Amino acid sequence: MRPGTGDLHTLEITMPIALLVASADEHFREMMRENLLNVQNAKITAEYTEVSPNLYIRVLQDLERHPEAALVVDVAGDPEGGFKALEKVKQSSPDLYVIASNYGAEGDVVISALRSGANDYLIQPIKRLEFREVMARLERTPRRVASGGSKLGKIYTFLGTKGGLGVTTLAVNFAGVLAQRKQNTVLLDLDWTGNDVAMQLGAAPQYTLQEVGENLSRMDQALFEGFVTRDPLGFFLVGPPDSFENRGQFTEPMFREFATFLIEKYDSVVIDAGKDLGDPVVLGALQSSTVIFLVVTQEFPSIRNAQRYMASLMHMGFTQDQIKVVVNNYQKRSDPNYAALEQIQQTLNQPVFYGIARSPAVLAAINKGRPFVADRQAAGDLDRSFRSFVDKATGRKAEAKTA
Repeated sequence: MRPGTGDLHTLEITMPIALLVASADEHFREMMRENLLNVQNAKITAEYTEVSPNLYIRVLQDLERHPEAALVVDVAGDPEGGFKALEKVKQSSPDLYVIASNYGAEGDVVISALRSGANDYLIQPIKRLEFREVMARLERTPRRVASGGSKLGKIYTFLGTKGGLGVTTLAVNFAGVLAQRKQNTVLLDLDWTGNDVAMQLGAAPQYTLQEVGENLSRMDQALFEGFVTRDPLGFFLVGPPDSFENRGQFTEPMFREFATFLIEKYDSVVIDAGKDLGDPVVLGALQSSTVIFLVVTQEFPSIRNAQRYMASLMHMGFTQDQIKVVVNNYQKRSDPNYAALEQIQQTLNQPVFYGIARSPAVLAAINKGRPFVADRQAAGDLDRSFRSFVDKATGRKAEAKTA
């Protein structure tokens, strides 16, 4: 069907269209959703609520799940910053089909978009006919599937729905298993209040996130590894200083710059995000994450909070693909004081990704100041179960298991 002809209400697309939409403007994102209702076989698979310098990180992560997707970038709020972000996206994924959008169609504006790597241009405010034409061109254009197999590292973030759920323990041991498997791994503690990662590792770091923030402009791998702590298992650790007064000295923009450095230099980044969903640095970590592990227990207050967290994350543009519900201290036996897995899944409208059984080995390891995965014999069944969790979380093939 030629654009602008045929049924004015619905555009029939024979090839399914998947869109990634990046815009700081909720109205723009809503207009995209509304216009797609009139395009058959088309859907939005991910939304990004800002067009930031590290937009390419999230785009590459979503391309691994949806390699056929195209990207729509709204540059109206900050054309210069938007074009720079678009350019970096295209550098990281040259085969990605990108549609830039801005007010007006002056020659210099369109040329700037095309020079930055855009394949097409959508004028705002969005008109239905022009939107249909852009979608029709997208369908007709021969496209190679964008490669999601980037060389960027993965970010695995553990977020608790309340305190005392074992988020730190899960993050510490997850990093430990990755390091044992020869992954070049960094463990970040972003829980400024708890600051428990170092304690669980028996470490006393000399340098913290405060020094990271102060040295970002000259950061390289040698400098970073020279002043952060390295655990005996092989991963690097950096967290907050002990003093609460220094909280404001490591900001969300600093984290984003730091995260970009880490995923370009390391295989895996594991984050203990604590439980503060309102912390801008934590939000920046979630937005940079490959996977978010939402940690709950079978206690009803935890599940109630998880329901609120899920709703908030979905509102911020996260998808169910990104969020994995992990039940810690899981017990199978029926108990009226604890929710069964079926109840948790129904309440959250989300499958439970994994249940990690309660074990006395956890407390024993914490008291020793070492991860329980460091002593596999002492951890016993917990060690085997936890490694299966890491396998599933990282997509590790069963036949490749050696540890």
